[in-house]
Amino acid sequence: MRLFSALRPPADVAAEVAGALGGRDRLLRWSDPAGWHITLAFYGEVDPAEYGAFLDRALDGRKSVDVRLSGSGTFPGVLWLGVAGEDLADLAAAATLGSGEDRPYRPHLTLARCSRTQPPTEWTEQLAGFRSRVWTADRVELMGGGAPYRTLRSWPLRRG
Repeated sequence: MRLFSALRPPADVAAEVAGALGGRDRLLRWSDPAGWHITLAFYGEVDPAEYGAFLDRALDGRKSVDVRLSGSGTFPGVLWLGVAGEDLADLAAAATLGSGEDRPYRPHLTLARCSRTQPPTEWTEQLAGFRSRVWTADRVELMGGGAPYRTLRSWPLRRG
């Protein structure tokens, strides 16, 4: 099973995002809001027990982080909302096993899949000014499965 660790937005923030999206066109493959998350680290096809044990150690004593969804953009084939949070990169580094990825951590919430050659500029423009409320992410989840993703285990973060 493909696994990753993630933070999940609270229900009211997810509802705020859904409201900002309004009517969704059929040109994009929209992510199921039930699976919305902010990936900390991607692990690939691995044993959940092994990565659970790693996260037991890696997240022990870690503090919660204040985050906000803000702005939008695209990667090739992906429409996303940006994520801001002062200690978010440190939390992602802690949740990464080994040397991690070669590219810098860019926290985001995937909204839709799109053409790799024609980014949905009308959506990035519509969502450019989006800013959710700030919330305290106080739980890391080990997630996997298909759409929507499901939580296999979770770890509380201590209040900072």
